[in-house]
Amino acid sequence: MPRPHRHRNVSFQVINDHLEMHVVFPKQPSRDYVHRCSRDVFREVAYTIEDYAAGGTTLDQIVQAIDAPYTQVNVALGFMKERGCVEVHHRRIFPASDIVYEDAMIEFMHLADH
Repeated sequence: MPRPHRHRNVSFQVINDHLEMHVVFPKQPSRDYVHRCSRDVFREVAYTIEDYAAGGTTLDQIVQAIDAPYTQVNVALGFMKERGCVEVHHRRIFPASDIVYEDAMIEFMHLADH
């Protein structure tokens, strides 16, 4: 049986040039939260994933490489996973294509237009 905190709905939107991740717990609304990621951090995350493409990377490696807050990097990665820009294998993050930066920015801009 899944634990109650596992039942959550995650959605993304771009507001004022920031990617926002909205997390809603239908059975526990007091736990709802929003985290944000600036476009600049999002862009750097995509570049870093591209740089580490051969061996994959981790959240910690990206945070250290770009000196950004964990929360912002995690928002960027969550969005890229949802949109199919990256894949996770054995806890390592790999680009889903040879043009992960372009894929990620297309998805960001598409969401910003809606």
